[in-house]
Amino acid sequence: MSGHAGTDQVTAPAGESGFDPDRQVQVPILSFLPEGDGVVVGNAATDSYAVLPVDGAELLRRLGEGMTPRAAAAWYAETYGEEVDIAELLVDLADLGLVTLPDATGPTTPSATTVTPATAAASASAAAPVRWQRLGRALFSPVALLAYAALVVAAVVVAVAQPDLRPHYRAIFFTDYLTVVTIVLAIGQWPLIALHESAHALAGRRLGLRTRLTVGYRLQYLVFETVMDGLVTVPRRQRWVPMLAGIGVDLVVMALLTLAAAALREPDGSLPLLARLCLALSFGALLRVAWQFFLYLRTDLYYLLTLVLGTVDLHGSASVLLRHRFRRLTGRPGLDRQVARLHPTDRRTARWYSWVMVAGYAATLATLVFAIVPAGIHFFVEAVAELDGRHGVDNLVDSAVVLVLSVAELAFVGYLALRTRRRARTAPA
Repeated sequence: MSGHAGTDQVTAPAGESGFDPDRQVQVPILSFLPEGDGVVVGNAATDSYAVLPVDGAELLRRLGEGMTPRAAAAWYAETYGEEVDIAELLVDLADLGLVTLPDATGPTTPSATTVTPATAAASASAAAPVRWQRLGRALFSPVALLAYAALVVAAVVVAVAQPDLRPHYRAIFFTDYLTVVTIVLAIGQWPLIALHESAHALAGRRLGLRTRLTVGYRLQYLVFETVMDGLVTVPRRQRWVPMLAGIGVDLVVMALLTLAAAALREPDGSLPLLARLCLALSFGALLRVAWQFFLYLRTDLYYLLTLVLGTVDLHGSASVLLRHRFRRLTGRPGLDRQVARLHPTDRRTARWYSWVMVAGYAATLATLVFAIVPAGIHFFVEAVAELDGRHGVDNLVDSAVVLVLSVAELAFVGYLALRTRRRARTAPA
């Protein structure tokens, strides 16, 4: 927090011609949550969050309590024995959305509110009420969680007693028609994937967070994602449920589908089409749970790992460290300044986690090149071969629909990639 300007030498921030150090700054309702050796400061109304050193957070508190920039700088010098460049600090805080510079127009917003770990969630809720909060509280109440656990246990007991209900890849091929299988895998799972992400969103909204759903892609995969930026302002012990809610929903879905398949069993012991469909969807849910172990893709378990390790931006820090190593390996200047600015815990953990990322991406690309692409080519060749009609009209229609659906999915992922690149190019620097 130290700087070159003295407390009596407060100058205008760069580009702010009307800056008056004796006017109060406008500070919205902020949450302050001690986290390790820093303080997470958040503006729930705009989803703006930053990790500040303790002294910086205390200075921001004083500004929120009504101190002028000049008075706050004087307080800081007296309290910490060093001077602060309050003008430069205000520019940084304004860029983070945590203050509005004194010469800005508009009504004054409420002052900052100190939020302790015990009241962080309540403060966020009061500052920014969100929809579906009551529903989230009901779905993730202790009674509801016990009911979910009972369902999973019941499904496990049934699957142990009836081996043909256990998850297996053969369950995917519940019919001989590739079109039906493709629709179930490519489209039928999407509502369940959305349910997975909605569970994250509702578990966050029960705490008063402004969660939202987005659609994106990672490598060749199309994914739904839940944005829960405000989770960093929630006490650590309250973050577990929002992080694990998606996996919990997948397990509950598997349990319900397994129990439904058991209930649909014919008197002769066979499984009808609807029961086989349930098992196919159940296996898809199992794959989503397995997906969570791909930590390098920033899955639910990745965020749980960051919570346990106490990191701030582990993936971003590991990416910086990898670029730094690569540049030095190729004889170019490293990213020493960026590495030095990383959070100490992130920098320490990223030293080994960066290799987890490398191994994960290598395994995924190898699977893509040596398994998924060849299998896809074979699939397309077989489907095209059926288009001559020599194997019957049913096979002809089946193959044509499969090709259309497959191409449409690839085209959609390509469209998202192009849109993301265009937005990145047009984004202001």
